[in-house]
Amino acid sequence: MAALQKWVKFELRRQSDDLVYTFVRTTRPDGTIGYQRQDHDFWIEHRPGWGWVAWDAASQSCAGRPWNVLPANQDAHPPEGDWVSRKGPKSHVYNLVYVS
Repeated sequence: MAALQKWVKFELRRQSDDLVYTFVRTTRPDGTIGYQRQDHDFWIEHRPGWGWVAWDAASQSCAGRPWNVLPANQDAHPPEGDWVSRKGPKSHVYNLVYVS
């Protein structure tokens, strides 16, 4: 049970200003597992060919992804470490850390 607990919740900690977003493992309406941001309807999900990403459904584009772990090397949960995001002309680097 303790091993499963590790993968239930994580934080994306923005490196530039220490802003923190918390995500919780949730079953999506289609039955797949994703991680939903607690304060907004924003998801980290696993997509074929992409691996774990922040996916913008409106534009059908990747809005964030792991920096150092290729999709073929990802497990059944988003990888810890550096993530990059893109929102318009802005990019940010985050550190993904699992928390209890």
